[in-house]
Amino acid sequence: MIAKNTIDQVYETARVEEVIGDFVNLKKSGSNYKGLSPFTDERSPSFMVSPVKQIWKDFSSGKGGNVVAFLMEHEHFTYPEAIKYLAKKYQIEVEETEQSNEQKEQANERESLYLVSEFAQGYFADILWNTQPGKAIGLSYFKERGFTEDTIRKFGLGYGLDEWDSFTTHALEKGYQLNFLEKTGLSIVKEDTSRPGQTRKFDRFKGRVLFPIHSLSGRILGFGGRILSSDKKAAKYVNSPESDIYHKSKVLYGIYFAKQAIAKEDNCFLVEGYTDVIQLHQRGIHNVVASSGTALTPEQIRMINRLTRNITVLFDGDAAGLRASLRGIDLILEQGMNVRICTFPEGEDPDSFAKNNSFEEVVLYLEEQAKDFIQFKTSLLAEDAANDPIKKADTIRDIVGSIAKIPDRIKRELYIQQCAATMNISEAVLFNTLAQISKKAYTEASKQNKNEQKAFEVIREVPRETKVDVQYELERKIIEILLLYGREEQQFEDLVLKENESGDLVLEPERIEAKVYEKIYLDLQEDEIEMTHEHFRKIYYSLMESLNEKEDFTIASFLNELDQELVNNISSILMEEEKYTLHNWESKEIYPKEKGTSVGQLVSETILTLRCFLIKKRIDTLQQGTEDQTDDNREVLEEIVNYLQLNKLLSSKLNRVLS
Repeated sequence: MIAKNTIDQVYETARVEEVIGDFVNLKKSGSNYKGLSPFTDERSPSFMVSPVKQIWKDFSSGKGGNVVAFLMEHEHFTYPEAIKYLAKKYQIEVEETEQSNEQKEQANERESLYLVSEFAQGYFADILWNTQPGKAIGLSYFKERGFTEDTIRKFGLGYGLDEWDSFTTHALEKGYQLNFLEKTGLSIVKEDTSRPGQTRKFDRFKGRVLFPIHSLSGRILGFGGRILSSDKKAAKYVNSPESDIYHKSKVLYGIYFAKQAIAKEDNCFLVEGYTDVIQLHQRGIHNVVASSGTALTPEQIRMINRLTRNITVLFDGDAAGLRASLRGIDLILEQGMNVRICTFPEGEDPDSFAKNNSFEEVVLYLEEQAKDFIQFKTSLLAEDAANDPIKKADTIRDIVGSIAKIPDRIKRELYIQQCAATMNISEAVLFNTLAQISKKAYTEASKQNKNEQKAFEVIREVPRETKVDVQYELERKIIEILLLYGREEQQFEDLVLKENESGDLVLEPERIEAKVYEKIYLDLQEDEIEMTHEHFRKIYYSLMESLNEKEDFTIASFLNELDQELVNNISSILMEEEKYTLHNWESKEIYPKEKGTSVGQLVSETILTLRCFLIKKRIDTLQQGTEDQTDDNREVLEEIVNYLQLNKLLSSKLNRVLS
């Protein structure tokens, strides 16, 4: 268990905009920040962060909360994991009682996979630095590649002994379960044919140097292992298999070390291999990631897209490899990103070029040699086309096909103009070709969509109108008022029911001064009104307790003490107004009314409206009762008349006309 004083210190120190800024490219928007949702695929920002309230809201997915809630949603951390991550980020010492073996066993499977992977990284690093084979083979290899000791330690590089089961045996001795060693792929378990019912255990990364693969937050997801022997039967590189924590298509090697530099430089260099990333990083180019030898995927591109709209793809001088990589460029364009390509001289790759040149020389080369994708494709494909009109036509069609992937119409038009000038062909022809390609793609997409619908569609339901839950909205408004203005002193106009000289009931105003939370509490108590929605009821009582006991009440401190399941509800309430700032109404000369201009009136009207709603609800119940009964209903009818009269009086105070 983590000590409470550690948790309190973490909450006091952590800044929601700083933490989320490590994962999402945030831009200032008034007093808030906005960015692309890290939870959905979108091109217009709907993700808002409020430094003042220390909360965030993703309007595209509906998720929201405080800094811990973000880490739990985005990184799938448990609550303790999120606290530990923040403590590490802000250099806060974590006080906790040591877990017993029983507590370790109770940890969920996902966490167990992380723990096994982190143990493995420490083990392989220890072998590298502190054993004779590790130093003689693994460490020597890394130093031959030009990596410094600081770089080797920073990236957590390691070495697996060239023995069948040294790691597996050590892990089992330390209490790690074979089940999780197998699921992470660190150990391979096979049936022993010589002994029925028995199994044999092997180390997957035997005799290999190890490259740990980190998540965006720095957790170990898996490993890439390179063999150093000349065994032709063994694969040069072996990666961890897919698991609950490692999905190859959703991971970029080096993203943990590159994320801040990518956002700062507003550009990401994309390379192919582990050593490319490490060598460039060591040279001072920190905004670099690798697809780890796999074909680039939309998920990987979207991960970069959260940090920047600009990608520069770095290729070595191998022409065959370049052509095979063109599909990846089209995928980047499809995501609405800006892509440039830089190739290195024949026989060079990012690793060797960074190793053999100074930081200034590498930066200058990347700036001067990076080409727009049109220039790149034109120069690459034109070599094949030469003076062959048919090949040239195919080349142009290929380039226009890439342009068709771009979602932005203005960009498409500019690229068509550039392509026309470069390839010496009329813009009209290219626009016609673009229209044909776009129409064909649309037709195919529509056809596929219809087929998918037919496969699942049994009967088309007529959409029903969604009915507004009035009581839910009013209870939500009460929670919002308490959060924003709970401890404010306000003037209120109370309504006292009296009998005038004619014997009629009237509501007479009576002015009082009270704190907002006191006024709401007394009004709801007087009418014996209780929140009907479970989440609001829990939040209401927690709020009343905090507002009553804490003179220095703040939303941030309240959220820190609240159950995480309720934090999302509160972020939705508090960030409702921010949703409209996403639409930039001021530019259209529409100025929404600021909150807090007449808090007393807002409180009175909300409570009055709730009273009217509950009275109407009571009247409906009583009327239903008279329809079902056959006995004398005079008392019930008299009660209904009294409620109708009260409802009329309250509605007149709200300036509402009763139907």
